[in-house]
Order: sequence, then structure tokens, then C-alpha cells
Amino acid sequence: MATPLDVLIMGASYGSLLAMKLLLAGHNAKLICLPAEAELINAEGAIVRMPVKGHEGLVEVNTRKLPGKLSAGGTAGVNPGEYDLVVLAMQEPQYRSPGARELLDAVARAKVPCMSIMNMPPLTYLSRVPGVNAAACRGCYTDPTVWDSFDPKFMTLCSPDPQAFRPPEDKVNVLQVRLPTNFKAARFDSDAHTAILRRLEADIEAARYEARGARIELPVKLKVHESVFVPLAKWSMLLAGNYRCVQKDGMRPIKDAVHSDLAASRSVYDWVVKLCVSLGAAEKDLVPFDKYAQAALSLLTPSSAARALANGAPNIERVDRLVQAIAAQKGLKLEAIDQTVSLVDGWVEANRKKAA
Repeated sequence: MATPLDVLIMGASYGSLLAMKLLLAGHNAKLICLPAEAELINAEGAIVRMPVKGHEGLVEVNTRKLPGKLSAGGTAGVNPGEYDLVVLAMQEPQYRSPGARELLDAVARAKVPCMSIMNMPPLTYLSRVPGVNAAACRGCYTDPTVWDSFDPKFMTLCSPDPQAFRPPEDKVNVLQVRLPTNFKAARFDSDAHTAILRRLEADIEAARYEARGARIELPVKLKVHESVFVPLAKWSMLLAGNYRCVQKDGMRPIKDAVHSDLAASRSVYDWVVKLCVSLGAAEKDLVPFDKYAQAALSLLTPSSAARALANGAPNIERVDRLVQAIAAQKGLKLEAIDQTVSLVDGWVEANRKKAA
């Protein structure tokens, strides 16, 4: 059997879902996280619960029972050069925090292939998207300078379509998957780096999990695509659902954001799809609105961005502003998106005042 790959994952919340899939496929992962998370994961493993077709309730997977090895720790003393792949799985504003910033810079300088599973594409990745002026998008980032050391050839983006959350009543090493869709990655610039993703894709596809007296196929696969536009499919979902959870006086669930006025949601969604197509995406790279609307029926809580604002976060990922800015580069604007950006701006401003 081929030597397992070693993958460094910055961020243990959402990152533990991908880590679990890698371990099941026989590879190794190290999660970069907070001390309390690291201690628990090292002692008890990471626990992922997910719905599986044909199985009652949720199937629980503990990483300690999987063939690959998982470890967790802080940012200090990590040598990115020891890893075959680095995965960015934290929220975009977190990369400027002490420790994370230095590690990210070390990753860039080590020239290790780097795959983001953030909603907000790294600024570096935008340089790979034809028709986008990345420099003109810097104002959409919490701190654009953290991306300055990266060579776009070593960066790719993977659309974080699976929806998962940490149940508040459980320990911090537990992640629950609500919508078990696939991670969709764009290829790297280089064939050698893309081959790493293709190997992970094949190994994850082939892996089976022993549970309930059977070898079962777990959902959430890694799908690798030739087009740099495939991960942008998430943008229309975020603009029609996630960011429209944010209301003037509170937050609403994604299901309500989409379904309380389906025609309005469809118009936002289709407009963002058209924007992506105008950049060069093929319609087949993107997800039809009806399929998204169906999935949104199961999203019964506000988005993570909306929850963060409600909890007083002074910074969140601003894909809403990014889409607005890229549209402006093409001479396009949509009033509904301007309204959303304005609502989110209002919450961010109020939270910053409170924090000051």
C-alpha cells in the first residue's frame, strides 16, 4: 500500500469533518486549534455525527477507530514543510490572530500546496480567477496582508458545501453534519499538486466504515474539478440564504431566508449565477436554484455568519461584500444585495462599537 499522506488542517471545527474522511481513507491529519480543543481531541478523538442514507438516526464516527492517525495542537512549533497538503478550515478573520498569522506565512513560504475550505476564498485564489481584479477586492478582507506571501500556483479553493455545526450541549470535539453534500475542489495550477487531490478523492471514494454490523459508505466526498469556477457555486447559496438570515432586528434561519419569499431568493441566486457565468463559469459548474432551495428546507438555524454577528463578532467573512465588489468590476449591481451588505455592515459597526 502507498505511504499515507500527511495533511495539516488549520481549524478543528469544520476541519474535523474533512479530517475524519481523510483518516477513514487511511491518511493522517493534524488539526491546529485552541488548547482546550486539542486536549480533548488528543484524549478522546474527534467525533463526527452524520445522516447516512438507509440508516436510522445519525451514524457516529470516532476518529480513534479509523485507520489514519489524528493529532491536534496549537500553532507553535509546526513545520508546514513536513506535510503533503495544508487545508485552511478557519473563518477568514481568524488568520490575522497571533500564531495563526505566523503559521499561515510559514505555509506560504514553505511552498506547500494549500487548499481552502473557507466560504471566503483566499485573496490569493482570486488571482487565479479570470476576469477578477484581486487587488480591487482587498477591502473585502479583514486583513488582506495575511495573503501577500502566497503564490497563486500553490493555492486552490474547495467549496465547503457540507453543512455542519457543533451541538452546543456537547463537548467541543463533537461535530454534527446537517447536510452531507460533497467538498468540490478546483485543481491546482500544477499537475503534481492536483495528483495529491485526485489520490485523496479516490481513497475517500473507496473507503468504508464498520458500523451497525456492516461496512457502510459514508457521505461527504471530495470531488476534484478542472474548472477554477466550480467552488464559486457556493456564492449564490451564501447570498440567497446565509447572508439574508441577517435582519435589522435579529436573525432568521436559512430555511426562512430562502423560503419566506422564494421569488426574491431565486432572483438573488440567479443573479449571482449570472455573475459567475459572466466571469467564465459554465452553467454546469453551478448548482440549480431548485436543488439549493430543496436543501435549504433542512437548514433550520441561522447561518454561522448570522450567529456570529448576533453573538457580537466584530468581524465575519464578507462574501456578500466580495460578490458586490466583483459585480461592480463588471458594471453590475443588484439592489437586494446592496441591502444585504448594508444590513451586515450595520451589525458589524454596532458590534465594533460595543467591543471598543
